[in-house]
Amino acid sequence: MTALLATLIGDALMKLGHLRQSRAWYATARTAADDSGNVELRARVRAQAAMLPYYYGPLESVVALGREARLISRNRPTATGAFAAVAEARALARQRDAAGAEQAIRRARTDFEQCEHGSGDDAFGFPERRLLLYLSGAYTYLGRTRQARQVQQQALVLYPADQGGIDPALLRLEEAICLAQERSLTEACQLAATTYLQVPREHRTPILGARARHVLTVLPPAMRQARAARELGEILALPPAM
Repeated sequence: MTALLATLIGDALMKLGHLRQSRAWYATARTAADDSGNVELRARVRAQAAMLPYYYGPLESVVALGREARLISRNRPTATGAFAAVAEARALARQRDAAGAEQAIRRARTDFEQCEHGSGDDAFGFPERRLLLYLSGAYTYLGRTRQARQVQQQALVLYPADQGGIDPALLRLEEAICLAQERSLTEACQLAATTYLQVPREHRTPILGARARHVLTVLPPAMRQARAARELGEILALPPAM
């Protein structure tokens, strides 16, 4: 119970941008899980904790946590194994390790197809829409924009309009990153700005702002002073939600 509660608290603090406290709670979760001796729990808290360094760095920690989770699971096809593999895949893609990312994607898809993965209402489930969210990140940073858009659209259909959280916004921001990679500057910045502003102010947490800023960082330096890019930067500089 301590491991589960500490993980949920770590998740919440991460989304609020309280990074030091989030790291501490994830560490508590790992210690409690290890003390429990439960293999699935030990693997799951590590896979879950990999979200923090994915959004805020360092990416090496994402890869390490994902691989540790898979080793603890003994590479059995479980929802946690699929989660760990696809978390590793999108981090490797951002590190430009295309071969490693592709291998992790294949492993994640295979594990997902062979296991029970829980419902979208389960905080510790790993439903299809979450797999697709992570695949979106992997394909986006591999530069495979066609496949990225395909999984983005598949995922968005699976999120209820009234209870999708910020995940749909994260998917649209990755669509904007795809546009930026294709040098569609104005469209990329406008989509990112619209997506960010459509999220209720109280939900515009640092994790959302961090992803929106990635749209600007993937633009060629010479294009970052264009009007659309400046306007996006101004929107992201608005006071954060209290």
